[in-house]
Order: sequence, then C-alpha cells, then structure tokens
Amino acid sequence: MHNITVALDAMGGDFGPSVTVPAAVQALSLFPELKVIVVGDKPSIEQHILTLGYGDNPRLSVVHSDRIISNTEKPSFALRHSRDTSMRIALDLVESDQADACISCGNTGALMALSRFRLKLLPGIDRPALVAALPSASGQKTWMLDLGANASADAESLFQFAVMGSALAEQHLATKPRVAILNIGAEEIKGNDLVKRCAEMMSQTPSINYIGYIEGNEILHDVADVVVCDGFVGNTVLKASEGTAQLFLNKLKARLGASTFKGWIARILFSDLINEVKTLNPDQYNGASLLGLRGIVIKSHGSADVSALVHAIGEAVHEVKRQVPNKISDRLEAVLLERQY
Repeated sequence: MHNITVALDAMGGDFGPSVTVPAAVQALSLFPELKVIVVGDKPSIEQHILTLGYGDNPRLSVVHSDRIISNTEKPSFALRHSRDTSMRIALDLVESDQADACISCGNTGALMALSRFRLKLLPGIDRPALVAALPSASGQKTWMLDLGANASADAESLFQFAVMGSALAEQHLATKPRVAILNIGAEEIKGNDLVKRCAEMMSQTPSINYIGYIEGNEILHDVADVVVCDGFVGNTVLKASEGTAQLFLNKLKARLGASTFKGWIARILFSDLINEVKTLNPDQYNGASLLGLRGIVIKSHGSADVSALVHAIGEAVHEVKRQVPNKISDRLEAVLLERQY
C-alpha cells in the first residue's frame, strides 16, 4: 500500500492543537496508509499527543514552528513575514515533496497567497479557486467554485474554474460531470456580460458537458454536478446554505430531544428521517480544495471541530490517491488543444 503523507497546520483556526491533534490521531485510525506531519508549537502539540496516549507512533511526527499567521493578517504581510509560521512550513513540506498535501484551518487569504508563492500555478491557470462538495436532493454531491479565493473573476477565469471543477468531479462520478453557471435566471438573456461570455466559451468546448445557467434555488437539487461562479457570490451562497442547514438541524434536535412524551414518540416515528437529515450537517462537507496549484492544499473551516477536520483530511487523502493536480493539468491541455482548432 502506497503511503500518503499530509502536513497539518496545527495552529490555524479557532482551536489550534486542541482540535488539530485529536483529528490527526482519528484520521490515522481511519486511513491505514496515512502519515501525518503536525506543524506548530512542538511542546503544546506533544502534550496533546501524550494526553491522547498516542506517543511514539511512527506515523505521527511533529515539526516545530515559532509563529502563527493570525486570522486578521493581510495576505501581503503574510507573504513577507511567513518564514517561521506553521502554515508556511506545512506548505514547504509539500513543495519539497516531504508531504503529499497540506491542510490548514487558518487565514484563507494568506493560505491562497502562500500556496501560489510556494507551490506555483499549473500551466494555463491564472488564478486558483476554492471548491467544495455540497449535498444534493439525490444524495449525490454538487461541487461549487469559487468559494472565496477570488472576490471577482473575469470570463476566462470562470472558464478555467469550470475545467478544474469538472476534472475534480470526474474523479467521484461514473458519468461526465454536468457543468452549469450560477446566474440570476436560467434564460440565455439573463445575467451580465461576464457570465454570458463564459457561457459562450463553455458551449464551444466539447470536452465540457455544459448544461447552461442555474439559479441559486437549484444548487442542491441535483440539477448540475459542478456550479461555477466568482468567489464573492460563491462564499455568500455557501455561508447562507450552511447557516440554513445548521438552523434546521438545531431546531430539529431541540424538538426531538425534548424530554416529553411527544418527543419520545417523534424519535421513534422519525428515526430513519433523523438519520437522513444528519447528512445535511455542514461538518460532513468540510474541506475546500484550492485547485489550480501544482500541489494539493485543503482549506478547512476555522471553526471546524474534530470530526469536520477529519473529513478535510480524508479529502486530502482522496485527492492524493486520484492525483487531482495531474488530472486537471491533463484536462487543461486537452481543452487548450480544442480551443486552438
């Protein structure tokens, strides 16, 4: 079995080693081929490892960092002053081939800037994009990008996002991914010049299974496998969807958890439904891939708990196994040839 090594930025996010270290330990139990290099304050990390009773395991190692990139730090500042930080060291481990992927819960802007600086972009890509899988009505996943790496994007960048998202989704699906552009209406006359130009480019590219525009209320209804938009729109839609799902789950939990006769009856009658509804939990979809780089970088929510971060680590393992950057590079090469003719 081929070993997979991930570098985990242990200091990023809201909780630091109190979440990242238990998540690393749990991930090791789920993925026998996995090795984790935990990067951060070594004394603190080792104390958490000892508390968990996981010392002296050859699949878990620690690399010390002196500093942390804060959530308020500007990307430009992080680029100039990142050398001894946990995020930079984790990325350096990927750049030097000591790790196959980097995972961080830290500052998104800094992670994108440092990833571009250390790992470089794939040929033919102008900007990286954050992509994550969302649940759909059919039980399949819907991949959406960009989710915040670029507040704005031109038509060419949106087209590149479509190529990258299609290549990623193809690794999960048995069929050719259906690609759509998020718009204010499904009719061809709707939308601004940006989406219209991107739609024209996609409709002229046979290797992309472009199905047209979709509206926001269709994203979770299995209308498309890949949904393309700029980062401002994508991040807003993602946060609104997660907030709605969490509100629904909290209200359901409060009602069914009531210590009343009605609550007891409801738990018995709707046990199957409860298990199905749990699949809407945003934690099960944590881990956005920063596509377009020569290496694999996964961005986790800063507020992720242990189970959510384990899911992000699992996404990194999957992408390493499927060699996603190589698949994207191959797809880009094919698309460029199509556009030449």
